[in-house]
Amino acid sequence: MFTPPLDEQRFVLEHVTRLAELGATDRFAAATPDLVDAVIEGVGSFAEGEWAPLARVSDQVGAKWTPEGVVMPEGFAAAYKAYVEAGWGTISAPEAHGGQGLPYALASVVLETLGTANMAFTLCPLLSVGAIEALVHHGSEAQQALYLPKLVSGEWTGTMNLTEPQAGSDVGALRAKATPRGDGTWSISGTKIFISFGDHDLADNIVHLVLARTPDGPAGTKGISLFLVPKYRVNADGSPGAENDVRTVSIEHKMGLHGSPTCVLSFGDRGECVGELIGPEFGGMRAMFTMMNNARLNVGLQGVQAAEAATQKAVAYARERIQSARAGSGSPAPVAIIEHPDVRRMLLRMKALTQAARALLYYSAGMVDRATLGDKAAQARLELLTPLAKAYGTDLGCEVANLGIQVHGGMGYIEETGAAQFFRDVRITTIYEGTNGIQAADLVGRKLGLEGGGTLARLIADMRAEAEDAGLRALIDACERGAAHLAAADVDDRLAASYPFLTMLSTAVAGWLMERQGRIAANGDGAFLAMKRTAARFYVEQVVPEAMGLIVAAMAPADILYAVGPDEFAA
Repeated sequence: MFTPPLDEQRFVLEHVTRLAELGATDRFAAATPDLVDAVIEGVGSFAEGEWAPLARVSDQVGAKWTPEGVVMPEGFAAAYKAYVEAGWGTISAPEAHGGQGLPYALASVVLETLGTANMAFTLCPLLSVGAIEALVHHGSEAQQALYLPKLVSGEWTGTMNLTEPQAGSDVGALRAKATPRGDGTWSISGTKIFISFGDHDLADNIVHLVLARTPDGPAGTKGISLFLVPKYRVNADGSPGAENDVRTVSIEHKMGLHGSPTCVLSFGDRGECVGELIGPEFGGMRAMFTMMNNARLNVGLQGVQAAEAATQKAVAYARERIQSARAGSGSPAPVAIIEHPDVRRMLLRMKALTQAARALLYYSAGMVDRATLGDKAAQARLELLTPLAKAYGTDLGCEVANLGIQVHGGMGYIEETGAAQFFRDVRITTIYEGTNGIQAADLVGRKLGLEGGGTLARLIADMRAEAEDAGLRALIDACERGAAHLAAADVDDRLAASYPFLTMLSTAVAGWLMERQGRIAANGDGAFLAMKRTAARFYVEQVVPEAMGLIVAAMAPADILYAVGPDEFAA
């Protein structure tokens, strides 16, 4: 059962993203309140009718490898065609390439709704967004003209090809090769692994963006370039042509996301794989981070998707499941488990954490749009927020999905109820697009030092000016002290403390945004605003103090981690 959270999405867009400010600019003037409502309601209806019914078959049947290519479960092709025809992939894409040019924040709502209905399926358009971004910023005019209209419409899909068996987080260790063919194109060879939607039968072509090393490239990341490698070569008129020597060797057998084929791709087995250079030679890392930074926000949004879906299912189950008498009621009659205090605690925590993750992601999306308008302060804040949004959003998604299983009790561990699917699906999100540990290292290693610490200082000042709760103010102060400590710490201490500090800062930002929503909700009536007030209060009064306890870990020396050697860990 899936119900789009329309009231919640509208509320957060209005009071956290502050979408009306964006709509008041010339760039986003088309984002009128009526149009925004039409998009939110329209994609909700679409997701409920087209994608949600495929969520269970996505998990239970999943994508299948065949010698002719990957085959998706029955119903996927028709649902994807309906997605393309409805134009849901065009929301924030540039108008020059067939998009609508609307705010990225609104496109985030579309992705959230689709992903809540069917998270595995939504990985397909999510990956295309990264390919579009890379081509918009780094592609030639000819590449943009030939590929972007099809990618924007969704008629073709896109992938990112970074990882190799020996090169996971260490991208500089990759071995894929690109050799000049003498006509401006390149011969691509090598193997890439963990390529989401690297093959499928939903679209006429798949546009692979592949990191590879050219013959004269220096070692490490400096020698990496980015190449455009279609599954089928593209004719002059834009139609798919001959196969391009890209072979799907296998797909992974995974814990979750069974409806998203995770492919091992082999390029150039016959020496006939042709690619085009995107941007300058050795510019691959710059182009890669254009894709990755966008993808990291969208992966954080996957945490919201799983949390929302798990919460809806848990609430429905708790309202229906009759078990035991209400303690202290004086009646022996069993009641719905939603009446039991511990179940209500878990459900309220699920609600609060889901809303907190959504607030952080929607706020970050608003920074994307403000940066597009040329706001340099917003661009700097976005860079600071990106590791928080990715890591904390997915951490909360995992926690909420885990709580959803607990609410179901023993039935949560039984696959037929579907409660476990959300946890199995979301668990990978803390790993891909840069593990959450890498996000924490990025935060303390690079982002805290932006503008000599000025970017963080402005965020702290903004939170401090608005925060009212004493515990929230104390956490904001602790984040400021922790950042100063880390700035002076040696590299081991800084990295050892990075994850606790990221959680502290993420909780402070989310607490600031939740408290704001609670104040606004205090002025209205109705069930939605009552829950909004309660969820905000729970987050500020219960979750914020938990993060305050992390200051000890965030300021502790790393020597305890090295008190024993690698061999002793096996003891």
